[in-house]
Amino acid sequence: MKANLWVAGFAAAAMTSIIPAAAMAKTRLVVNCFWAPQHFVCADVLPGWLAEVEKVTEGRVVGNIPPKSVAPPPEQLNSVEKGVVDAAVQFNGLIGNRVNGALTAMQPFAGNGSAVALTQAAWETNQKFYPDEFDSVELLAQWVITSGSLFSDTDTPIVTLDDFKSRKIWALPGPLANMAKELGAGVVSTPAVQSNEVISNGVVDSHIGLNGEGLTSFQVLPYTKSMTRFSSSIYRTTFSFFVNKDKWAEISPEDQAAIRAISQDKVGAAAADLWEKADDVYDTFEAKGIKVVDADPALEAALVERATIVTDAWKAKSKAAGIDADAALAFYLQRAAELSK
Repeated sequence: MKANLWVAGFAAAAMTSIIPAAAMAKTRLVVNCFWAPQHFVCADVLPGWLAEVEKVTEGRVVGNIPPKSVAPPPEQLNSVEKGVVDAAVQFNGLIGNRVNGALTAMQPFAGNGSAVALTQAAWETNQKFYPDEFDSVELLAQWVITSGSLFSDTDTPIVTLDDFKSRKIWALPGPLANMAKELGAGVVSTPAVQSNEVISNGVVDSHIGLNGEGLTSFQVLPYTKSMTRFSSSIYRTTFSFFVNKDKWAEISPEDQAAIRAISQDKVGAAAADLWEKADDVYDTFEAKGIKVVDADPALEAALVERATIVTDAWKAKSKAAGIDADAALAFYLQRAAELSK
């Protein structure tokens, strides 16, 4: 019996050897996820995209997600460029020295509307004004998440301009941290996944940029005492999803087209939609003991004024990189308004 099995196995191997290599070849993508494994990007969005990729390529392209991130959040782009992993998601605020157009949707006070609508507007803006900005990787999708807000970690809410200036604030890197610095607050800026360490240890007494989902995911809700409400969305976070160029070149043009066709919808739109669904903590802030206060108009006006300074600096840098930043931002705002109706 053993001999027969061995012969059968040998015969099967021989048959396999005469099948054209291209018919058997599979491209396997190692897709990194820097959030905790239970986060919906790692548990739902990226696995869902991989399942769809396998489906549209009829199994010629498959993939897996490591059980934990192989690189810290700031190194997602570098890890893909170097081939440490094949694909990853990058918070655009951490690569502002590398890209400019990707920060369009992150400009302060440019984010009214649903995350899904803003994601579509951001992608259309990318395709129209800076489709080749990620020249070292193959960009497959981008998305915009729910609005980040201003919070106090003490029993004293932030209401006035003087309140804000007197604070030491944790802020997301990029336009938001720059705006807070322009206004005179002390700023500690780290990736969101490190916010808990800074906030829980009392390094700061307030934070700006996290949304309701972020308060829960990064476990800073217990330290948050109040939220300052503005008349418009102060800030949005954006992400980019891309694949290594050499790995992408292994995929046939037909399968590349099929993957592109499903990527923005299956990653970008799905992520934005899930962020909105996970962000229901905003509706229950007061039930969770978090006081909601309205910002003094002078504080909002001062933030808007400093936002203009930050955005003007971004425009100048973008124009130097060959991007018509005025037109891009105007188009993004117009599409965001139209898609949010």
